Amino acid sequence: MTVAAGVFAPGHLGELTRLVPFEMVDDVLALTGRTQARVRLLPARVAVYLLLAACLFAELGYRQVWSRLTAGLHGLAITPPSGSALRQARQRLGPAPVRALFDLLRGPAVTNATQVRWRGLLLTVIDGTTLVVADSPPNTSRYTKHRCTNGSSGYPQVRLSALLTCGTRSMIDAVFDPVSVGELDQARALTGNLQPGMLLLADRNYAAADLLATIAATGAHLLVRCKGNRRLAMIRRLPDGSWLSRVGPVNVRVVEAQVSITTAAGTHTGDYRLLTTLLDPHAYPAADLVRLYHERWEIETAYLELKSSILGGRVLRSRTPEGIDQEIHALLTVYQLLRTAMVDATDSRPGTDPDRASFTTALNTARDQVVHAAGVISDTAIDLVGAIGADVLANLLPERRVRVKTRMIKRSNSKYQARGPNIDRRSYQATTAINIISPDP
Repeated sequence: MTVAAGVFAPGHLGELTRLVPFEMVDDVLALTGRTQARVRLLPARVAVYLLLAACLFAELGYRQVWSRLTAGLHGLAITPPSGSALRQARQRLGPAPVRALFDLLRGPAVTNATQVRWRGLLLTVIDGTTLVVADSPPNTSRYTKHRCTNGSSGYPQVRLSALLTCGTRSMIDAVFDPVSVGELDQARALTGNLQPGMLLLADRNYAAADLLATIAATGAHLLVRCKGNRRLAMIRRLPDGSWLSRVGPVNVRVVEAQVSITTAAGTHTGDYRLLTTLLDPHAYPAADLVRLYHERWEIETAYLELKSSILGGRVLRSRTPEGIDQEIHALLTVYQLLRTAMVDATDSRPGTDPDRASFTTALNTARDQVVHAAGVISDTAIDLVGAIGADVLANLLPERRVRVKTRMIKRSNSKYQARGPNIDRRSYQATTAINIISPDP
């Protein structure tokens, strides 16, 4: 039996459809005015699921993604749409519905895991990265290429900044712009998501006085690294070796420390200076704050999952700015769905650290569920874990160890190593020692 695509619309996301059900997509389409006025071979709902599935199969073209969506529909011979029809369906949809869908799904994951909080505060982190987009005239009219000493990069770039929670790495919000927009401007746009009860971690790029004031005004606390040569007046020395100062209108506590990392290769010592609005040294000891600051690297892992695990280092496929808007919001939505499924899994086993959930396992299982059209229609049994969660729990990562590795740049387009021929590429198990420094006034 041959069935036209519009008669039996194969739009779904496998088991993840339970987290983004048909009713949610239909409501988003109605909200953004994208519900089709007439019956089409490719309804708007199908276009939404096609875009999300395309993020799971970033290495495939849209027609190949379509074949994955229909592979599990046994007994039905669905006439595949042409590439032109798929392109027109995406253009009719536009970016607004996918943006609205991400707005519905973003936010801190609901979890019982204690690791996402520190002394009652929800740990959050902010940072920026760049994505590369297709080198087309419409894209280059908005997104420029990065300039360097040898000319410019091969592809235009998008600057993406995200605010997420530590532990679960769920996305609270994200913004993206041309690279001419700085990370601090994007951070100001994201601070509206902060609220009392949160502790924001950030690197020293975010220690600007006006931004610290904006963050503090939200009621959230902050723990930000600061340059060692920045002039800060000492107001009062505190018992744990930290001291009080003031940055603009914000009262801050300054923590200076020497951190020694000892491995089989020897010991390396570095100086750190942190600023925080947690002013009580008894409730928040200086050494504990230095240890906590390492959690800032959670966002680097999240960007690795977005750019390497999902995209595989590929250029975004859309060739127009509207398509880029649509594609990035679809990418962020899929990331959030996977993270939600992973948290549901680890929460089903009390005491399990969300850090032990493997993103690669969740991603590959979700791909399999799309191909098999599994879990699309929920039955009466309540199963928050499902096949994705079961695979995550069966392949938990080991408990996190303290390890160090030389930071390096890898260039896929050069046969030469970026920092010379003698880079140590090994990872070492390490122990740390923290010595709080209390400088003279």
